[in-house]
Amino acid sequence: MKLRTPLATTLLCLAAPFAAAQTAVPTPAPGASAPPPPPFTFFVTSTGAGNGANYGGLPGADAHCQKLADAAGNPYKTWRAYLSAQAANGQPAVHARERIGKGPWTNVRGQVIARDVAHLHGDELELARLGNNLSRGTALTEKGEPVKGQGDRPNEHDILTGSTTDGRAFPDGADKTCRNYTSSAEDGSAQVGHFDRTGGNNTSWNSAHGSRGCSQAKLISSGGAGLLYCFAAQ
Repeated sequence: MKLRTPLATTLLCLAAPFAAAQTAVPTPAPGASAPPPPPFTFFVTSTGAGNGANYGGLPGADAHCQKLADAAGNPYKTWRAYLSAQAANGQPAVHARERIGKGPWTNVRGQVIARDVAHLHGDELELARLGNNLSRGTALTEKGEPVKGQGDRPNEHDILTGSTTDGRAFPDGADKTCRNYTSSAEDGSAQVGHFDRTGGNNTSWNSAHGSRGCSQAKLISSGGAGLLYCFAAQ
């Protein structure tokens, strides 16, 4: 029988864990990358209707969101434009916050915009302090592209909402929705938000100021292009 020397025994003991470690480390697959983020549930429209604030009402605005999401290959079936409608012609008001589902909402990069409706609107004191995550860096289009904001040419940071800061329709009689998104006239007005949270004192993402009119030219002169916020409601 061949006896091992103390030196040979020591070398075998040192080599065993090294060999085990070598076999335990997997070799990365060529070209391997991180898994893609889940399908997005929020975006800013890359284009408007091209007819000012006239989308043919809420159904037309929803259809615009749906069309862009479908073209981007998003599997969600129900998209809603973040728009409030005022009471008119015997019809009750419609509140944007009640149209967009429960959340959470993420952009094309998988970044969380808001966990739920309360977080989106800062309903509670702590939520209002922390705020949602909707900003210039996260408010991307369905193509994953940034939107032109303050300082860009042209500035298109005005996003149509027709809403108060808490996501509801305005209760007064003044038109805040360009006749519930059916007008492209030179007069009238629609409430807009600033996606980039800039613009003097008007930094609200959903209720910064009213547009100068309802036509495409008037929306452009106000600092917008008739763009919408779109949320996956289902």
